[in-house]
Amino acid sequence: MTSDTAQTEPVAADAENLRELIVRARFVLFAFDGPICRLFAGYPARDVAACLVSWLEGQGFRGLLTPEERQHPDPQVVLHAVNERRPCSDLLGELEELLTQHELEAARTAYPTVWADPLIRTWTAVGTRLAVVTNNSARTVTRYLGGRQLLGCFAPHIYGRTSNLDLLKPHPHILNQAVHAMGATPSATLVIGGSPGDHEAARRAGIPFLGHARTETSACLLRNAGAETVVSSLQPLLELVRELH
Repeated sequence: MTSDTAQTEPVAADAENLRELIVRARFVLFAFDGPICRLFAGYPARDVAACLVSWLEGQGFRGLLTPEERQHPDPQVVLHAVNERRPCSDLLGELEELLTQHELEAARTAYPTVWADPLIRTWTAVGTRLAVVTNNSARTVTRYLGGRQLLGCFAPHIYGRTSNLDLLKPHPHILNQAVHAMGATPSATLVIGGSPGDHEAARRAGIPFLGHARTETSACLLRNAGAETVVSSLQPLLELVRELH
């Protein structure tokens, strides 16, 4: 087998897998941060995480986090750490609301994922039902989609973080919730996600999964988690949707 053949066959296989996923999808569940936008493009997640850590310290809970958690760039890591050690507490509720306020600010400067807007509008135009399933606040999603004139493509099917943080992805709860509310079936649904947690939630819900990764590092993480089909751009999806309809 030549090197050219070795490189071509996986590409061809991915293209066929992608086509099959799109053909079968009557309902599409989008993760938010990644497939739809880069939420923290203009409002760094690292700064948000640091603000959460600082707030906890101000409340006298510096010792609640490990040194690694205090330095972690992902604010969700801070939130989950507090959920593990102070579940169902007022402290956790206040911290979650603080994160939501930061997310709402971030939504003002979030950068749309290339090809996401036309893909969403085209899928809606041909009758595919769409939902958002995210570990971010639903209020954040609503603000962003409203600003892009996309809210009507999803509402009322926006499923985000609630007070029960144990039900966030990779738990399949919000995916199952969306499927049930839309009158869908898992086999006729597609999840588009950008993290191993998205993939695990889809796997546990029995829903086909399409990975979206802007970088090769992200693509490797998805493939290592078991994602069979991963794209770096949404353009092939848009072209397929237009072709098939």
